Amino acid sequence: MRRLPPFLLPVVLVAALIAVLDAPASATPPNIPSAATAASRLATLTVAAESHGSTYDRDLFPHWITISGACNTRETVLKRDGTNVVTDSACAATSGSWYSPYDGATWTAASDLDIDHMVPLAEAWASGAWAWTTSRRQTYANDLGGPELWAVTDNVNQAKSDKDPAEWQPPRSAFRCTYARAWIQVKYYYALSVDSAEKSALTSMLNTC
Repeated sequence: MRRLPPFLLPVVLVAALIAVLDAPASATPPNIPSAATAASRLATLTVAAESHGSTYDRDLFPHWITISGACNTRETVLKRDGTNVVTDSACAATSGSWYSPYDGATWTAASDLDIDHMVPLAEAWASGAWAWTTSRRQTYANDLGGPELWAVTDNVNQAKSDKDPAEWQPPRSAFRCTYARAWIQVKYYYALSVDSAEKSALTSMLNTC
């Protein structure tokens, strides 16, 4: 996928958000490449040691932002990825069902779910986002147009924390191929670097596809 000029990003983001709000519920975020495409994109990523980790601050990635009406990014992902989701006037999910692909669990209370950044904010920061504008970091932290945001079991997300695939992989091994493909797509789209251990782990995960 060719990267878009910066001046087109707001237009594309708005179009993606509209598509998400109009789309039927699906447990899989959009634009996950095939294993072959992911492998070719992984090969193009800059391999470099992480840096600037000591200056990371989660507040440097503004989220969750308002997407439509009363709905913020978290609530939009819950509606997108759930089944039979009912929301109140504040857009809070009052009922529904959510399948967490990381561990295979199904939940019926939104409070049991976190919205995971596929490539964690701290990982993005140390892989190049430290040099971005706040506006670009906000776009990244609320990106509904790619496979960056996932509704998953809260304690599984907390176990992942800020770890990359060399340090943590989903407990459900059948999902690791998809996880690697999504991770690579996010890093590729945002031109973030990978470290050598991370690249090796991603390569091994793609070999399970």
